[in-house]
Amino acid sequence: MSLKITEKCINCGACEPECPNNAISEGYKECTDGTKNYFIVPEKCTECLGFYDEPQCASVCPVDCCILDEENIESEEDLLKKRL
Repeated sequence: MSLKITEKCINCGACEPECPNNAISEGYKECTDGTKNYFIVPEKCTECLGFYDEPQCASVCPVDCCILDEENIESEEDLLKKRL
């Protein structure tokens, strides 16, 4: 499964440079309050599998808004296939 960024995101940008797959972008996902924040492209996210012991976006997020996306469940094999 990939991760997702919740609407608690404060747009600090700490997550984006940490992603080894360039799966994090800014400004696409519009929140309910009309602001735009960072988002994770599920097709690119590998949960940092094969790179790090834990997802780097979640480890650097100051507000804990990088969480597992229960709607994008994938096997470890599928995640490894997406590595850049």
